Amino acid sequence: MRRLRFNGTDSKNGGCPAVHEDIDSGEIIVQGRPLTDPADRAQLQYFGLDDAAVVVPRELLVNHGPKEMKRVPKLIGLEEFGRLFETFEHSAWHLETRRGYASDREDLGFEEFLATGEAPSDLDSDWCQNIRQQTAAGKYVGRVRVVDHPPTDGQRFLLSYARVNEATGEDARNLWRADADQVHLPAEDFWLFDSRLVAVLRFDDQDVFHDVEIITEPAEVLRYCQVRDAAVHASVPYDEFAAQMDMKG
Repeated sequence: MRRLRFNGTDSKNGGCPAVHEDIDSGEIIVQGRPLTDPADRAQLQYFGLDDAAVVVPRELLVNHGPKEMKRVPKLIGLEEFGRLFETFEHSAWHLETRRGYASDREDLGFEEFLATGEAPSDLDSDWCQNIRQQTAAGKYVGRVRVVDHPPTDGQRFLLSYARVNEATGEDARNLWRADADQVHLPAEDFWLFDSRLVAVLRFDDQDVFHDVEIITEPAEVLRYCQVRDAAVHASVPYDEFAAQMDMKG
């Protein structure tokens, strides 16, 4: 079975036409209105018996088709990544989809959480001080965390820690993985800065964060903006989600 990624649509009502991409082969799948008139089909060159033709607006391919034959990832280190949180102009938004993070498990606060059920607060950390400064300046910082049922220890830890996110002015939200699948969220972690730059966080098999891929291609950035909008729409504030989790048991 192919692993397809939705690139985008110019449809105003959620239907076709649309463009998808095969994650593994790089092939592009275009869906649209079938070309059925025999006179029209007769004009197509190199048209095989098993081929299908669809009609799509030119702007669909301009807006959502890949602009490079093969995209070479641009990687940055953690220091340069950290500076993005100081220099963004109006918004920074994060999607978290992993079941756990090595950095959390290595945190002394994680052991405290396992013992007490509550993550410690450290509002004086460099991270919290910077985010407080950014949100106090009127900038938006938000995140949506995807949670399994039942949640992992790492996900429960982050749900408890969300009160710290909120205290810095962040819009911290959550949704169940089944709901994330329903709205076709990708299984990747990324930050979206100013709706123009995407920083995809890359991890190894042990959940260790090691580098960041930067994406600025407009069509790709637009896809991530659409992911953000879908995630925010499907999610709820962390405290409301915590109440849901208590009800589910």
